[in-house]
Amino acid sequence: MTRRLGSGSLVIATHNAGKLKEIGALLEPYGVKCLSAGSLGLPEPAETGTSFVQNALLKARAAAEASGLAALADDSGLSVEALDGRPGVYTAEWAERQWFEGKPGRDWYMAMGKVEGMLQALGPEVSRACAFHCVLAIAWPDGESAVYEGTAPGSLIWPPRGTMGFGYDPVFVPVGRDQTFAELDPEEKHRISHRADAFARLVAGQFA
Repeated sequence: MTRRLGSGSLVIATHNAGKLKEIGALLEPYGVKCLSAGSLGLPEPAETGTSFVQNALLKARAAAEASGLAALADDSGLSVEALDGRPGVYTAEWAERQWFEGKPGRDWYMAMGKVEGMLQALGPEVSRACAFHCVLAIAWPDGESAVYEGTAPGSLIWPPRGTMGFGYDPVFVPVGRDQTFAELDPEEKHRISHRADAFARLVAGQFA
């Protein structure tokens, strides 16, 4: 039987404010207080896995061991059919660049442009089918863990549209919609996103 979370504090193994806000909103109805790894001063482990599951477990276990609390990690990314599943686990890395004064950062417009450039190079008839994937991993300090996976299929558009969301949201149109994730009301996005799909599975396993 899968171990269950109780109400109380849960470390969200991220330094990304957008992810913390989204995950916190989804867990709030279950009496879970979300603390970010960043607010606790926990280091970010190197994501050396070759799959979303491996990276999610790596991050969750590192946060649980460092904090002594149960921890939840999210590893998500965009998989483009015509690019053989890329960028996949390297979704964030495609946005990495050096900013002025040598400070590292991520340029998501650059990353979206890279994907679009590769698609255009394949010709006008190339498939623009893609999917966002999300893996949620829960780890406890004693080493036990659980994994939940979700998917949101869709297609890519260009140029980017919308100002809400983050990452590749401005170029992703989910199946059955004509707006990008960055144009949808946040509540609507939460209802149909890959993270929402994974959370539905987590809730069924943890709180049902």
